Order: sequence, then structure tokens, then C-alpha cells
Amino acid sequence: MEKNKIKKVTLSKFLSKFPKIVLPITLAEESHLHFSASNPPLPQEHIHQYIHAIEQSEFDEFTEFIPCLRIPKTDDFHAIIYWRAGLLDYEYTLATFTKKGQLIDKKVIAGTKIHEGMLVRSVATIDDDWMIYIVIGSTDVDEKESKPSNSRSLNMELLATGEIIIV
Repeated sequence: MEKNKIKKVTLSKFLSKFPKIVLPITLAEESHLHFSASNPPLPQEHIHQYIHAIEQSEFDEFTEFIPCLRIPKTDDFHAIIYWRAGLLDYEYTLATFTKKGQLIDKKVIAGTKIHEGMLVRSVATIDDDWMIYIVIGSTDVDEKESKPSNSRSLNMELLATGEIIIV
């Protein structure tokens, strides 16, 4: 019996799925619609080789990964953002790789999910100096309006080493 072989994907082929953009950019709940219209979902061999190294939680064959963008002017590393669509869990992940394709760091920077009976939404803005400003709001799933008291902000920075830190 012949085993299914997954084609090896070069790093440059993987990265070519992520268009370089001009910063600043804001990633909000509906931003994935723009990316989905211009970027097809990642092929299985790309997911198997690169996304499995990034994701730490399980996902099934129904989970979709949309390449969103590549952060420009990263001379010593590569930085990409992809959108992960699972059941009631939608996340934008920033991942960084060495020039040889080894994972350096990854952080979920925006998304929408249900967590402990709360609808949690977060929006991220990435400035041209690689500062990431995140606003997170939560609403009880039974309530129709969110309360400002359920909101908080978080700042991250993408360093020249490819590390993503909370500041």
C-alpha cells in the first residue's frame, strides 16, 4: 500500500502566499473578508509543513487558514499574519520565522471567540514602527450590548530579532 506523500514546500513558496503590505494596518472582525477575496486558503501541504509548527492547539480538517499579509522591511527574519477560522473561534496570528524557516515566535493579536460564556473580540493596529495596539472587549453572550468596563488594551512590539513582546 502506498502512503500519501505530502509535497515539500519551500519557504519562499509558502511566503509568496502572504502579500507584503504598507503599514499601518488594522485587523478587525471583518478584515478577513478582504484577505479571503484576494488570497486563497493555504494548501494542505503548506499547513502541514508550516502552520502545524505554529499552532499549539488541535484543529480539524474543517479549520481554514487564510494568508493575510507579510510585514514589510524585516531584513533578518520573516513575519506573517494569517487568519484561522474554527468553530466559534476566529484568530489573527502573527508568526515570525528565521531566514531558514524556523519558528521564532507567534502571538494571537486579534480575533473573535466564545470563552466561558463571554463573546470576546479583539482588534489590532500595527504601526509602521512594528508597535501593535490591541483593544479587547467582552460581552456576556446573553447581553446585546458590550460595556466599556469589559474592555482593556494591550500593547505588543515586534522586535528586530523577530520576537513579539508585550510592552
